[in-house]
Amino acid sequence: MVTREQELVRTVVYKHPEALEDVQTHYCPGCTHGIAHRLIAEVVDELGIQDRTISVSPVGCAVFAYEYFDLDGVEAAHGRAPAMATGLKRVWPDRVVFTYQGDGDLAAIGTAEIMHAAARGENITVIFINNAIYGMTGGQMAPTSLPGQRTKSSPMGRDVKIAGYPLRMSELLADMDGAAYVVRRSLHSVREIRKAKKAIRTAFMTQISGLGFSMVELLSSCPTNWGFSPPDALKWVEENMVPYYPLGDYKVIEAVKALE
Repeated sequence: MVTREQELVRTVVYKHPEALEDVQTHYCPGCTHGIAHRLIAEVVDELGIQDRTISVSPVGCAVFAYEYFDLDGVEAAHGRAPAMATGLKRVWPDRVVFTYQGDGDLAAIGTAEIMHAAARGENITVIFINNAIYGMTGGQMAPTSLPGQRTKSSPMGRDVKIAGYPLRMSELLADMDGAAYVVRRSLHSVREIRKAKKAIRTAFMTQISGLGFSMVELLSSCPTNWGFSPPDALKWVEENMVPYYPLGDYKVIEAVKALE
């Protein structure tokens, strides 16, 4: 006879997501791309959509994301992930299509693409990784770098009189009539990671329900280019990025609220 204690021991409470390949990634130690990948994979598993989900990878640190997800995946030109996702979704409306983009890809060369995709109300989902710096190319100032933030191309700190102010993309896209669900979350703590997963699930459900454009912005760390240890990088997100990029819901239409 199996006792209650033995049954609990055998209960699986944590396992490798089926939608995530069992491979080593190229990400730096302490980088939160891996956390974001796992959250997406867990949501795909839980929704049972692995066989009909298509990922669109960016140019940037996540350029090889298609090798890490066990999903159909494509690679887009720099900044053009929303355009490619639009084409895929219109040709295969029954597929679940999402882009995975960094701040350089989405908020610099791809600004026009993301703005018009949201304005058109394209029924796609965007996962936006905001780490306030260009990661892959060596740590230059990004459109999201904070005022005064030191980078390879702003060694004295970002001067807003010269470079202007950072772009708050969630606030900008929330003003688009076609946007159905636009929120900002963070990956700097267990509590916020749980909230991020819930938001990703809602974003996918928004698309599955045909309600329009959805985006989840995730504040992330870049220990290597920031010059911090992984723990200090997470602390920097909390103390510096969160105040400038407040967490919260920026656009949630009534139909989406019913899904949460």
